[in-house]
Amino acid sequence: MTVKARFAPSPTGFLHVGNARTAIITWLFTRSQNGHFLLRIDDTDRERSKDEYEQAIIDGLTWLGLDWDEKANQKDRMARYTEIIEKLKVDGRLYACYETPEELGLKRKTQLSRGIPPTYDRAGLSLSKDDIAKYEAEGRKPHWRFKLNHAPIEWNDLVRGSVAFKGEDLSDPVVLREDGTPLYHLCSVIDDIDFEITHVVRGEDHVSNTATHVQMFEAISGKAPDFAHLSLISDAEGGKLSKRLGSLSVKDIQEQDGLEAMSVVSLMARLGTSDPIESFTNIQSLVDSFDFSKFSRSTPKFDPDELIRLNAKILHETSFDTVKERLAAMGLNEMDESFWNAVRPNLEKLEDIKNWWDMTNESLATVIEDEDKDFIAQAATLLPDAPWDETTWKAWVDKIKEGTDRKGKNLFMPLRKALTGMEHGPELNNLLPLLGPEKTKKRLAA
Repeated sequence: MTVKARFAPSPTGFLHVGNARTAIITWLFTRSQNGHFLLRIDDTDRERSKDEYEQAIIDGLTWLGLDWDEKANQKDRMARYTEIIEKLKVDGRLYACYETPEELGLKRKTQLSRGIPPTYDRAGLSLSKDDIAKYEAEGRKPHWRFKLNHAPIEWNDLVRGSVAFKGEDLSDPVVLREDGTPLYHLCSVIDDIDFEITHVVRGEDHVSNTATHVQMFEAISGKAPDFAHLSLISDAEGGKLSKRLGSLSVKDIQEQDGLEAMSVVSLMARLGTSDPIESFTNIQSLVDSFDFSKFSRSTPKFDPDELIRLNAKILHETSFDTVKERLAAMGLNEMDESFWNAVRPNLEKLEDIKNWWDMTNESLATVIEDEDKDFIAQAATLLPDAPWDETTWKAWVDKIKEGTDRKGKNLFMPLRKALTGMEHGPELNNLLPLLGPEKTKKRLAA
């Protein structure tokens, strides 16, 4: 059997990191099984769905390195939904209800006050022809519900293990609005059947929805797919995920925060699993190690600081050839591999390299304290002859140690501040050849 899975976002906003996590995990699972990955755009809500959001979803998934074998839009399948809906009406699995939102709200309040679970009382099933005629004369249009069988609903979840519901404890879900447009539940089930989806990966907030979907699958085709319900992520303190890092959309993480795609993939692939969170520069390693048995039911914490830490580690391991075109697009087309290798251990984000380039190639305000002026002047006279390479720094320092009484931090820090204007930065044995003799002498004489 070929594994077929899908990611089904609604284009009513930008792709959020929580949804991106579902996409990443679904994709990794599918690729680990050499399966078929469907991108399904759930755009039945035409009022809220926008083309710009759909394009942003596509761009976000592409940036993350996630491809798909097939793409479908629900808005193109309305005739198919109508066909199945009419059949379910004939079969007696869909029934019309005429309550207003206010009337339904009052029923829920009454049930809660009596300590009864707020499930629909199935009043629609007992309506007479006269009742229906009266409501329609008032201008009411019905919404339609799926009639659940009052029977056990069970499945073996790939993350949660054995899951069981009683049909009588659930409320018959609304599947058709008053205006005749279908809701997510039934459309999703019809799509999963038609596209032969074998596995559905979603958040644990959909567990009760899945229970109703199981009966919809059975009513239409007789068999439900396998399910994996992922624990929802929280913020670093265990609370509801906030907007501490931009808007937490993939678009902002890419454009505003300037992070690498693999930092997001590395974190989201391992968050909530027994595997350690590590930086990966190649997504195939995550495909090869993927297993649903590693996922826990506990709530994983999303820490933006960890994302930045992973981002830095990825850049530290990234080759010059990988970023060469991106550097040129940043206006750094004169940068070569030696410069990249020298400064990448100090980068958190790729854009940080602009500061190092400017520091090395432009005039800057170096710092020479009064008590260090004589020392710096003497050190300048001890500079080795050209050409310079990675051994030049040590040769220079050895001469300075012989010719002065300085050592340790008292030796290194004044030199670093005089050469870079900073107290931290790239290893000076790498930086010195990039500066070259002329710039070095000029900065020591500043």
